[in-house]
Amino acid sequence: MNAGREFTKGIWTENPVLRLMLGLCPTLAVSTAVVNGIGMGIAATFVLLGSNIVIALIRGVIPAKVRIPCYIVVIATFVTIADLTMHAYTPQIHEALGIFLPLIVVNCIILGRAEAFASKNSVTMSVLDALGMGLGFTLALLALATVRELLGTGGLDLRALAFQIPRFKPAIIMILPPGAFVTLGIMMAGMNKLAELQEKKRLQRAAEEKLEEKQEEA
Repeated sequence: MNAGREFTKGIWTENPVLRLMLGLCPTLAVSTAVVNGIGMGIAATFVLLGSNIVIALIRGVIPAKVRIPCYIVVIATFVTIADLTMHAYTPQIHEALGIFLPLIVVNCIILGRAEAFASKNSVTMSVLDALGMGLGFTLALLALATVRELLGTGGLDLRALAFQIPRFKPAIIMILPPGAFVTLGIMMAGMNKLAELQEKKRLQRAAEEKLEEKQEEA
């Protein structure tokens, strides 16, 4: 199994948000600000990493009939750790994320990776899968939140690095639900178009290689 591919697939070819369309509820809800998106991404990555490691370690002793409840218990443990830690050290972000932080327990990305990958692969591969998927989720949140906050407020509130675009009239709709759907749709369309172009180039290269082989044989 290619370790590099397992790490990078979550960033591009199998990006959980922009390609697989998983975890859209928290993505749309918390992407009104870059800080919130980063906070959610870090929390989800922590839970992904912890749960993947534990499930990969104990997959051989979990009875098949109760595997999903067992996975949820493991995931809920790490979500509780993330929730309490953020509540203690980053209370503003914790408050902004609200109910979507504990709801990581039922996030399709987390449970999906536990069932589809960690339960069938080694700890090393599960760690790479978790890091790649977590990074892909975080980058998608970051991109979406940057566009929405810039256009919706006219600047970025990054605490010490906060700034405003001079003489810019914000489009309030961008920080409302319609703006989230429109922005996400445009980003998904862009990803699909790039993937289509890459596939065309790959097929073109394959056709050229076959043609060269035939010419050499002739």
